[in-house]
Amino acid sequence: MMRLFSLLVSLIICATTAIAQELPREWIDPDTGHRVVRLSDEPGSATLYFHQNAYTPDGEKLIITTPTGLSIINLKTRAIEKFVEGRVNVIMTGKKTGQIYYVKAGVVYATDLRTKATREVAKLPPRGSVASVNADETLLAGIIDEGPPVSPTSAQTGNAPRGDSYPGKGEMMERRLAERRPLRLVTISTTNGEVKTLLRGTDWYNHIQFSPTDPTLLMFCHEGPWHKVDRTWTIRTDGTALTQIHRRTMNMEIEGHEFFSGDGKMIWYDLQTPKSVVFWLAGYNVSTGERVWYHMQRSEWSVHFNVSPDGSLFAGDGGGPDSVAAPGNGQWIYLFRPQLAPDKTDGAWPNAKEFIKPGVFQAEKLVNLAKHNYRLEPNVTFTPDQKWIVFRSNMLGPTHVYAVEIDKAAVSSR
Repeated sequence: MMRLFSLLVSLIICATTAIAQELPREWIDPDTGHRVVRLSDEPGSATLYFHQNAYTPDGEKLIITTPTGLSIINLKTRAIEKFVEGRVNVIMTGKKTGQIYYVKAGVVYATDLRTKATREVAKLPPRGSVASVNADETLLAGIIDEGPPVSPTSAQTGNAPRGDSYPGKGEMMERRLAERRPLRLVTISTTNGEVKTLLRGTDWYNHIQFSPTDPTLLMFCHEGPWHKVDRTWTIRTDGTALTQIHRRTMNMEIEGHEFFSGDGKMIWYDLQTPKSVVFWLAGYNVSTGERVWYHMQRSEWSVHFNVSPDGSLFAGDGGGPDSVAAPGNGQWIYLFRPQLAPDKTDGAWPNAKEFIKPGVFQAEKLVNLAKHNYRLEPNVTFTPDQKWIVFRSNMLGPTHVYAVEIDKAAVSSR
């Protein structure tokens, strides 16, 4: 039996290697002229969710998931190294130490990439989950579900985001919101495991993420069908300053898929006024309350957006034929250059600072995803040096991690 098992493992490894070798390592997208590279070797490899930090503080390494664990990719050499064996629930890469935080069997662990040493951070409370680590790595944040036990098939109660397009999701969202399950939004100390409750309610708290720079600022959403919830909120880690980030002003207005800018000064979110008709990426300054809205065409709307570390560029991963912007949505990886509308008021209005600053996105197509199945979300992120956009895709069959070079001049100079 052991020999048979070893033979099967060898055959699987050989087949996996053969498939990887058949796929191109890099090419120039014929429709856009941009260079695309495949970063992963193992089919089934994927990037983290779009707002989970996957880069080490030095900007040199990228964390990915694989069917057999976690790996790191050296962005300079493209060398791949396995560092965690077994399937785990990744939280993120620590902004301070670069340690990788993940959950396995109800325990939060952190692994140091240099020494490979792994330490136990905290045991999760019963029916608890965590989704983020704060900027100084002193706190975890998540929820504790205090409702009656629910079978995994009847409702999705965890915080780990699933796909945005799968059969039955709309019904699941309606059912889960209607349950009005009692939840607690909590923090957990990484030093002594102390659990602190920030908020109690029967809303569905989800999409929990700390500011990348302010260790006391936590963002979360009221999850559910977007046209039925006031979605995006922030709260301080002492339980004060509960703040609603966006207030709807029309029927069927929706907003969501919120994320922080790299410097933590802005919260950005997908805004539609109303749903499936007018499309924006909206921004909220967490210090001043000032707002910026960038308009885009229907064909340029994306399931997820992201922003470059310096805030000068944005990216989107397009949408599939069943997306909120269909028909007419584009299946592309997009680069967006923001352009504010000219201000000719000279600041004459006394409440001018309360006005929304409007602008538009100038879009550039980077990768043709016509063959990508959008039941897998590409989840774009900028590399720390802002030269590449990383995403996951099944456009060539198996899921892999890819990167597209932003600068066409870099392509033409080779």
